[in-house]
Amino acid sequence: MTRTDVDNPLPVVRAVVGSRGRGNVWLLLLLAGGFVFAGMASITVTRASAGEPWAGFAVWILCTLGAASMLKWRLPNHDPLLLALSMFLSGWGLVAIERLAPAFASRQALWLMISVTAMLGIAAFPHVLRWLRGYRYSLLAAALLLLAATIVLGRNPSGLDFAPRLWLGLGAFYFQPSELMKVILVAYMASYLAEQNTALRARTGTSAGATGLSLRLVGPILLMWLLSMVILVWQRDLGTAMLFFIVFILLLYLSSGDLRLVLSGALLVLVAGIVAYQLFDVVQLRVDIWLDPWPEADGRAYQIVQSLMAFGAGGVAGAGVGLGSPGYIPVVHSDFIFAAIAEEWGLLGVVAILSSFGVLAWRDLAIALNHHGSAFHRLLAAGLTMTLLVQALMIMAGVLKLLPLTGVTLPFISYGGSSLFACHIMLGLLLRLSAGAR
Repeated sequence: MTRTDVDNPLPVVRAVVGSRGRGNVWLLLLLAGGFVFAGMASITVTRASAGEPWAGFAVWILCTLGAASMLKWRLPNHDPLLLALSMFLSGWGLVAIERLAPAFASRQALWLMISVTAMLGIAAFPHVLRWLRGYRYSLLAAALLLLAATIVLGRNPSGLDFAPRLWLGLGAFYFQPSELMKVILVAYMASYLAEQNTALRARTGTSAGATGLSLRLVGPILLMWLLSMVILVWQRDLGTAMLFFIVFILLLYLSSGDLRLVLSGALLVLVAGIVAYQLFDVVQLRVDIWLDPWPEADGRAYQIVQSLMAFGAGGVAGAGVGLGSPGYIPVVHSDFIFAAIAEEWGLLGVVAILSSFGVLAWRDLAIALNHHGSAFHRLLAAGLTMTLLVQALMIMAGVLKLLPLTGVTLPFISYGGSSLFACHIMLGLLLRLSAGAR
């Protein structure tokens, strides 16, 4: 066995991923375009509209062709499958939103243009990774200031008094700072853990996992737990709080290799969940309807019950685009868009979504495994991948009643400009990192 085989824990993955398949990327994008076109055509037929859906399709085409051409020119060594999968999911999201909430489709298309432009700027900028690491404290301070501003000045686009105020607004423009905080916190944690891992190895001559539960590793767990509790208490944002902490614990385990850190983090999550259940009505409601929604199927549990019915009605092949009744589910275009896809696309659509996220996670984790840069680059790739994957799993499990609802969005697909923007920022960083993977 060669030294290269020893250094790479998954040589088979490296062999497969080593062939980037650049010649096939245009074929993949063409297939994605055909899929989005067919979806828009089905909406036009079932809704008998003259041409309303086609504006979104035109935006998607421009974004896809522009992104593929720009990346081929500015970042020729990137993994093109990342772009193909993300544009496929974003296009599917446009089709679903056009079907479910036509009034929001043009906004989503506009956010897609902004997000893809930002993604290309991140991917094409050669010093972005160095800046993320060098200015991590400034970025973290800016993120915490945004969080504080949201707590004090936060608004909700719906205008309802009881709705969570997670947005900062300027006129008709709203942005959710917690979405951008995901990227900043992952970059900060990757940088911090990479430095601590190096320091521990230099001091002990062993891996970080062999040093036990040092204060350098336990301290950040408590700090991140406190930050998650602040988000939970003041913003009532269970999903974001849990996502931050879960991703941090996974990154900590990857850095240290100490399973006790994961168990300690899981214990803190359990304690936070019990406290939140006792103190906050929204958490208690979500847990209660998760345990037994049927007694209140026409009341507090109406949304999750309708979601389960949508999955049952979809069957294997689905009712067809525009032929189902997902409109019975409140806020279906955002939190429950996965249920709408299950009803109109059936089990085939569900498998396609799961497979797309699975392949995307596989390619992204392969970047982390095979990157020839520093530990920061590998941890950053792993952290961004886990953020996208954990968020997707949380909302898909929630609408299936496998977990309590968390209120996070389905990456690239759900309606929400802030979420779409943050997902494409993460994608831009992964594209930049992929250029440095073996």
